[in-house]
Amino acid sequence: MFTQLDPPIPLHVLGKGDGFALGVIDYGQEHNLLWVTAISETGEIWCAPNPEVRMQANWSMGRTANLASKASKEALA
Repeated sequence: MFTQLDPPIPLHVLGKGDGFALGVIDYGQEHNLLWVTAISETGEIWCAPNPEVRMQANWSMGRTANLASKASKEALA
């Protein structure tokens, strides 16, 4: 099943960077969700499995930068 997200959700894909999830693909209970994400820096579209996706930091929601996303960003530098 494909679910289009409206509005898109700002996410961080480990090893790829920050972007916006445009949709979610759910193949059922034996599979990870796949987040269809447009990467902001490169414009690439990736279907990232659930374990590789993190929420971006959001000051207004009180969500600080996740250690996993910080480590991923440092690896890209």
